Amino acid sequence: MRHRPAPPIALPDPDEFGFFYAGYINRVPASGPLAALEAQRADIRRFEGLNDAKASFRYQEGKWSVKEVLGHISDAERVFGYRLLRIARADTTPLAGFDERQWAAAAPHHHRPIKHIVHELLAVRAATLALVHSLDEAALARSALANDMAVTARALCWILAGHSQHHLMILYERYGARDMWGATVQPSWEPGVLGG
Repeated sequence: MRHRPAPPIALPDPDEFGFFYAGYINRVPASGPLAALEAQRADIRRFEGLNDAKASFRYQEGKWSVKEVLGHISDAERVFGYRLLRIARADTTPLAGFDERQWAAAAPHHHRPIKHIVHELLAVRAATLALVHSLDEAALARSALANDMAVTARALCWILAGHSQHHLMILYERYGARDMWGATVQPSWEPGVLGG
């Protein structure tokens, strides 16, 4: 799906998000969240070529498998996207948090074919991108409570991109995704806004 060129989404101020999201925001390249969300699709697609044995790999006992990490990215993106939609539409109803470990334990990701997980994540990403591209400055500036902390729609755009970036980098660094993809393949990301 092609989108109209969108103006850059400014880096949110620290009072626009809960302190625990700073790590995600700092992972987003200086080019901004839209560019990161677009670029990450190529990295996500690469996992489609894994066989299910490699996609079931865990770098340490008790850690999520590759499939579970990608499933978690998809689940979390749906939650952040829903928060973004509600806030952008000026709905100030407080939004509940979620327990990612509980969700991962209940989710069927580890037992699904990797291709299905990748296709689902790419579909979720397409919906996220369509929403983000539709937002104007007024929508980006709106805020509400999510997980008992004030957050703006602008910050959620950065959190969405940074959360995915965080997990893709873990897959690359700890799970050996570079070896899974082939040694010549480089990830698409740039250094984060604070150099991380």
